[in-house]
Amino acid sequence: MEAQVFAVVLLAALLHATWNAFVKVDGDRLLFMAMLLVGSGVAALCTLPFLPLPAAESWPYIAMSILLHQGYTVFLVLAYRHGEISHVYPLARGSAPLIVALLSVLLVGEMLSPMGLTAVAIIGLGIMSLALTRGAQGLRDPWAVVLALTTGCFIAGYTIVDGVGARLAGNAHSYAAWMLGLEWIPVAAYAFWVRRGEPLRHLRKIWKLAAFLGVLSLIAYWSVIWAMSVAPIALVAALRETSIVFVLIIGVVFLKERLSLLRLAATMATLAGTALLKFSRS
Repeated sequence: MEAQVFAVVLLAALLHATWNAFVKVDGDRLLFMAMLLVGSGVAALCTLPFLPLPAAESWPYIAMSILLHQGYTVFLVLAYRHGEISHVYPLARGSAPLIVALLSVLLVGEMLSPMGLTAVAIIGLGIMSLALTRGAQGLRDPWAVVLALTTGCFIAGYTIVDGVGARLAGNAHSYAAWMLGLEWIPVAAYAFWVRRGEPLRHLRKIWKLAAFLGVLSLIAYWSVIWAMSVAPIALVAALRETSIVFVLIIGVVFLKERLSLLRLAATMATLAGTALLKFSRS
């Protein structure tokens, strides 16, 4: 992978980890996420006058991506009802690059070198192994596993769709602006409807930070969409999911979470896959 693309996606992973860490800390995650999505979506809409319209061929992909993003949100919430976030999230995020690699070869026709495939496999399995570092008892409910892996399928789905759609759009930035400018509306509307009877005191407290983190979120995935238009989708998807390593580091350094030997081993495996991916040609 070219150094420029590698650096951009790695920065996107760091930004993704940063806003996720703040969501984890806030007491009302649903409301915080809604405000974050509003900040991201409004910022994206503000860029539309400065960008050309995406090519007509890409609009079905924009619509499909928006639908898949809603499915991702629904199944992630369902998975959290049956399992803990420390078990569900790694399974969802780690399985996604493995599925993307398969789909990118079968459906998109991308060719990956043995080194590239190995890097993707190491990263995906390294991330998934984080689900076991706090004990397998959190996965005793089979629905937690099924829903987490289904969530991973939705992540893989919108990743493939966005990668292909950005290429067809003629301008990856136009595709990103329209997709990100529209995909937040259903989730944010639902969140505000659920919280409609509650006082706005918490909202007044968090909206500035949430809006700022929304812009970081926008930059993060916008960068990934651009990267997928110039580099193999599977490699970009795998590198993006290393954000979970940054989340782990933030948790240990700033939130004083415990770093076990198993979590350290899973993290080192993921980093090894990242290093291998850097030197992969395809």
